[in-house]
Amino acid sequence: MARTRDPAVRTLLIERAAHMLRLREPITLRSLVAGTGVSTMAVYTHFGGMDGMWKALRQEGFTRLAARFAELSVSADPVRDLAALVAAYVGNALDHPDLYRVMFDATFDLEDLKAADATLEYLVQAVRRGADSGRLRADADPLQLAIQSWVIGHGLVSLVANGPLPCETLDHGVPMLTALFVGEGDRPDRCRASVERGWRRSFPAEPAGDGAPTAVSRRSPER
Repeated sequence: MARTRDPAVRTLLIERAAHMLRLREPITLRSLVAGTGVSTMAVYTHFGGMDGMWKALRQEGFTRLAARFAELSVSADPVRDLAALVAAYVGNALDHPDLYRVMFDATFDLEDLKAADATLEYLVQAVRRGADSGRLRADADPLQLAIQSWVIGHGLVSLVANGPLPCETLDHGVPMLTALFVGEGDRPDRCRASVERGWRRSFPAEPAGDGAPTAVSRRSPER
């Protein structure tokens, strides 16, 4: 008799496995389900076994990132949209720090490599719109600029979510992205305003102790 798949159980097992990896706990079929209230059969029901679970684990990070990107509406300002995508990447990593650590771990295969690659395509399309609108150089390489934008977000969140630096480090996202896009042809004043608007979608400005605004999220990354 076919067993019914429960999305909540699938999510539970994936998040537990990611958390155990972060804590460097040994993961076996039995240790994975210990204390969850589900049987070892659930791993076979949802993943076909441990090999399938490892693939799904890495894929889940990209699935959630794609969902985060899909929530962002396209505006008339492609530079703002590109900055918003980078900020969404950072926000997604901070919201799901355990899964973020697994996303780029080549130890595990992916269920669907094309679906993972599709997340980068969101940034590529924003760069293309920037070039078409005249905000960025017409000869800008969409893929390379998308990767450079992603690198900025990835570097910042790696230092905050996995490293020793405080959340205030994320404030550097605005000037770094602004410098990148100005180097690709945008006007400094217009670019800064666009990047600020895009970044604030995920990290609203809050008053700092001296009254200066800060882009730090209210979320505290899980350690």
